Amino acid sequence: MDEALAEFLHHLALEKNSSAHTVKSYREDLTQALEFFRSRPGQQQMDPSRLTTRLLRSYLSWLHEQNYAKRTIARRVAAIRSWCRFLCRQGILSNNPAAGLRGPRQEKVLPHFLTCDDLLRLLEAPPTDTPLGQRDRALLEVLYSAGLRVSELTGLDVSDIDLDSGTATIRGKGRRERLALFGPPAVTALRNWLPLRQALLRPRGQDALFLNKNGTRLSARSVGRLLEKYLAQAGLDPRTSPHTLRHSFATHLLDAGADIRSVQELLGHRNLATTQIYTHVTTQRLKDSYHKAHPRA
Repeated sequence: MDEALAEFLHHLALEKNSSAHTVKSYREDLTQALEFFRSRPGQQQMDPSRLTTRLLRSYLSWLHEQNYAKRTIARRVAAIRSWCRFLCRQGILSNNPAAGLRGPRQEKVLPHFLTCDDLLRLLEAPPTDTPLGQRDRALLEVLYSAGLRVSELTGLDVSDIDLDSGTATIRGKGRRERLALFGPPAVTALRNWLPLRQALLRPRGQDALFLNKNGTRLSARSVGRLLEKYLAQAGLDPRTSPHTLRHSFATHLLDAGADIRSVQELLGHRNLATTQIYTHVTTQRLKDSYHKAHPRA
């Protein structure tokens, strides 16, 4: 079983070009499943060819009994289904025992976003009289202006950006590349930050666009911490995360009449269905406005 799992993870990393984070998630999810399978009577030396639908369903029932969140259970089921498909292609399984396996129905939760006024307060919170303040202002402007994931932001190198055209090359999920756009405020903030960046630079951080105080690449966790600081200063909702700025980016574009296909491209979503969650946000806002303003609502 361990060898079959290792081959699958190798396939994800090298053939499917999955990110290190994705491979790590699959490893954790499937390792838990293997531990469950081995805990069954007589299955300590279990071979992957002996996987059955009944065994997989018993694992799914156990996850429910342990009160795992629906989202977690759905992810575990998706990992098992992917692994079983791989085992079928490898000829280890003649039939896919996970073909009929279904995770729990997910509740649709509308993404949290900031209003334009709240975002302006946040973007103006970092001070402009210190190098790190200029860095933070550029960082927040870029995060919102381009609708980036925090991992995409921290992965940016200086060579990835072109300030003359206001664009950047982004390596997103699955290492897929896309073009991101910067508005004039983001370009100005970056022009202010780049000369100051040189003073912080250390050899190990020489390519990174955003550096920490030690001169090396800023981490995703550090971005979260500095956002918390500026949210408190601006008196904004503490539930706000770096990903909230991405949600706000998409919501504001659609509110202003942007085409959903264009928003999909800018976000780097593979499937349009992923982007459509933001149309639900804008529709809900229309309903709220209607019920507040219409005399017969």
